[in-house]
Amino acid sequence: MGHPGPTVDELVVGDDPGLWRDAGFAVDADAICRIGAVRVRLAGRGVGKGLRTWSLRDLPGPPGVIDGVTTLAGDQPPAIPADHPNGALAIDHVVLMSPDGERTAAEVSAVTGVAVRRTRDTDTDGAPMRQWFFRLGEVVLELVGPQEPAGNGPARFFGLALTVADIDALPDRYREHLGRVKEAVQPGRRITTLRHWDLGLSVPIAFMSPEPEPARPT
Repeated sequence: MGHPGPTVDELVVGDDPGLWRDAGFAVDADAICRIGAVRVRLAGRGVGKGLRTWSLRDLPGPPGVIDGVTTLAGDQPPAIPADHPNGALAIDHVVLMSPDGERTAAEVSAVTGVAVRRTRDTDTDGAPMRQWFFRLGEVVLELVGPQEPAGNGPARFFGLALTVADIDALPDRYREHLGRVKEAVQPGRRITTLRHWDLGLSVPIAFMSPEPEPARPT
């Protein structure tokens, strides 16, 4: 059999575990939040804000730095998903931003051995952007950058998109801290954005409805 390809083991976030519990997530006593098969380690503000580093299991070679993003080798088995009060089921995608997407995409492929699955041009947020997508097990890595290189700076993590069991239950839970539920780019799915700063979180978080069930043959 061929190499199975790398999967996301752990994400390290510079937030206090109590803030994530207050925001509707189950967090273990060791400050690990198990979302789907991925562990989110809530390391506290001492490591800096936001999503700091990640570890990937089954890398084809040694770990390294992906255009400024520290990438460690993980050897833990996939996490057992926790039961979250907000209904979070899995991490749909991790967002990475770069001033030079082609450069960063090449480094992602060099370290992970994973080719770009597809690219997409968009101006949804008001500026022409390009997205590169990579599949890392159950998680998609979404790389976002300008359509033309815009500097020599490093790439950096931006945020997370989480699949939830019932997106229509979120407005009652989060009230004014949640954006409008709207149609997602992915057909048959909807999305909303948590106003994370209201809750003291340093990682942008979007919630998505599950992928629609495939149509049964008639």
